[in-house]
Amino acid sequence: MLGIDELYKELKSSNFLVDIDSRKIRKGSVFFAIKGDNFNGNEFISDALNNGSRLAISDQDNPNFNDNHNVIKVSNSLSTLQELSKFHRKKCNAKVIGITGSNGKTTTKELIYSVLSSNFKTICTLGNFNNHIGLPLSLFEIRHDTEFAIIEMGANNFGEIAFLTSLCEPDYGYITNFGKAHLEGFIDIDGVIKAKTELYEWIIKNDKTLLINGEDKNQKKFDNHKHIMFGCGDNFQFNFREKNNDFVNVLHDNYLFETKLYGTYNYSNVCAAIALGLEFGIDKNQINQSLKNYQPNNNRSEIIKIGDKRIVLDAYNANPSSVEEAIKSFSILEGDKAIVLGDMYELGKESSIEHKKIIKLCQENINSKCIFIGETFYSFSNNERNSNFFKNKSDFFSSNMEIGEKNILIKGSRGMEMEEILKHLK
Repeated sequence: MLGIDELYKELKSSNFLVDIDSRKIRKGSVFFAIKGDNFNGNEFISDALNNGSRLAISDQDNPNFNDNHNVIKVSNSLSTLQELSKFHRKKCNAKVIGITGSNGKTTTKELIYSVLSSNFKTICTLGNFNNHIGLPLSLFEIRHDTEFAIIEMGANNFGEIAFLTSLCEPDYGYITNFGKAHLEGFIDIDGVIKAKTELYEWIIKNDKTLLINGEDKNQKKFDNHKHIMFGCGDNFQFNFREKNNDFVNVLHDNYLFETKLYGTYNYSNVCAAIALGLEFGIDKNQINQSLKNYQPNNNRSEIIKIGDKRIVLDAYNANPSSVEEAIKSFSILEGDKAIVLGDMYELGKESSIEHKKIIKLCQENINSKCIFIGETFYSFSNNERNSNFFKNKSDFFSSNMEIGEKNILIKGSRGMEMEEILKHLK
């Protein structure tokens, strides 16, 4: 078997083009045959090579490839991919910014990328490739001239952030927030805090720099270490204040930063991007232009117009914390309102309690129509008379219920695919 040094030379010869899907091969890439719960990449090595891969990395014996010099045998394809990505990161000069948190990771990553890429050669996590397979692929996007790499890290259990952090070895670390997400693995909010702060613990141990939201008491307690801190107040390195508007605007030293982002929950995401831009010497006007140019997409806080209706589509994912913030932001809009919520997943034993809290919050804050879709929400239909409950989207569609309100919020967990509601709005 080849050692890491030799395997790395092969990757370098392929310009660090790494593929794991035989259907999406880039010419000259190295294909890693990864095994998962429902797939085995070793079964698609021939397809990968035929589709243009130069090499394939396999961890399974196959007599058909014994004499094939384009197939390299390793003990475990995934761990080899991870080890190589860490090896690559160590050889790169780029400053790595590691981001995790319960909500807003991807939006924050994209905002920071938008700001930093205006002045520096910058890469960021591909899509939502923020787990033990996706993160190594993102690291291989770093090239010799890359100045910044913004790496997103997701987790649904303890130890995962620590492992991902050990791969990307960030120079800067930021936790967007601590919310009630993935409670099946984290159990409660204390578990969430413990898991997410694995990033800060690595940063502190390795004498790197924290980016801290000083208005978050769970982050502020780390301020005795090397850090960049932002918040509303003169005691912060970067003093920001929210300027009320339909979109998130931020005031700093009498300078107004403007965005096309909806929702007060995006305020701290924007502040993080501004703080890093200022820290790295980017002109305020350039930062502002980058923020103005950023357009939310992929079902994240999108503002969509259908006829005379204004729809806030925030259906990429949902947990109790993000739903609560979305409801509160939506409730202050003027005009009649309707809210359409889908079930929140991965809440474990807290699921029923958290869904019931959201129902109550909606009824207290939304004076117009409340629609709840999904089996968990539906389980409360006999006890709640002031709202509309449907077991699934099909039942809702077949009901022909009309949503005539001018302002509509649509949110739910990814598996609910709540964006399909758009097709039934006129």
